[in-house]
Amino acid sequence: MKSGFLKIAGRFARKNIVMLIALFLAIVTCFFVPPDKRYLDYFDLRTLSCLWAVLAIVCALKNVNFFYFLADRTVKIFKSARSSVLALVYITFIGSMLIANDMALLTFLPLGFLVLTKTKKEKYMIFTFVMQNIAANLGGMLTPFGNPQNLYLYSKFAIPTLEFMGIMVIPFAISIFLITICCFIFVKKEPLVFEGETASPEPKRTALYLVLFTLSIVMVFRVIPYWIGLPVILLVLLIADRKALLAVDYPLLFTFVFFFIFAGNMARIEAVRSFFSYLLGLNTLMFSVLSCQVISNVPSAILLSQFTDNYAPLLIGVNIGGVGTLISSLASLITFREYCTHNPGKGGKYLGIFSAFNFSFLIILTGVMLLLALAV
Repeated sequence: MKSGFLKIAGRFARKNIVMLIALFLAIVTCFFVPPDKRYLDYFDLRTLSCLWAVLAIVCALKNVNFFYFLADRTVKIFKSARSSVLALVYITFIGSMLIANDMALLTFLPLGFLVLTKTKKEKYMIFTFVMQNIAANLGGMLTPFGNPQNLYLYSKFAIPTLEFMGIMVIPFAISIFLITICCFIFVKKEPLVFEGETASPEPKRTALYLVLFTLSIVMVFRVIPYWIGLPVILLVLLIADRKALLAVDYPLLFTFVFFFIFAGNMARIEAVRSFFSYLLGLNTLMFSVLSCQVISNVPSAILLSQFTDNYAPLLIGVNIGGVGTLISSLASLITFREYCTHNPGKGGKYLGIFSAFNFSFLIILTGVMLLLALAV
């Protein structure tokens, strides 16, 4: 009994390590800033509501095989290893723009595994997973809802949508170019035969969930207040698909809650405020990129936004900073967990290849954006 509980607790801890770190940091800072009424001001309810809505609807769409059907049909068009890997990576890239990076990976990584195993192209497994991971982290940078940190900064600074996309379009375009070049270099144009079965989505429920997804996006863009859209989405899913509500990534939401507490408390410690303000004043882009490598991109966005109003370089930094170390993005941990699930005992080789590609992307993107900033 006790042994079984410890195993369950261990699995939970490994799966939700970022959330537990956020909880620990929140608790530690509470000793320096005891809880009071000002804690209520820490939480961005719009961000939490929109994030929950998108996650819930994506789960509902997954339950009717919508994304699998869409991706499966796309991949079957291509006849070579190179074109199929490109399709998988591009699908993940586009998916991260629409349904957030972590959900894109949870949706399309299993499809990548299926395609490569069914066609006996397992030799491209690590490369494909790494490229899908990079595509998810960098593809989501263009839209306010593509990455969780985008949704937070978009809401906190009330960034106009066109300005937001204008800030991110250059690193976005560079990312597409680098990903495409890598796929052409490292994947051969070998013949490919895929014999997987296609799962057809339920038309009526799919149409309903797409309407809800549109409503959630309208909420993100502030056309409809979140306190109106959220109850509607909750009520419809309670009737149509309660399993989707249970499948939402609640640890991700709690990660945000704990980091809101941590960041809010840190911002109230005068010594910390002065130190971070000084560093961000030297180079907001560089410091935000480095911060992501240590504490991940979402908490970096939440924390550093307390010390600067210069949101453009901060936005760029916490997006391109999502590549690099394994902990620079929650999405990277998802990919690593998914790969190890299918390939036990091969995590070391994956980490080596992952690090080589991620740090190469990080150095190129950071270097180009710093040069462009100096040229302005």
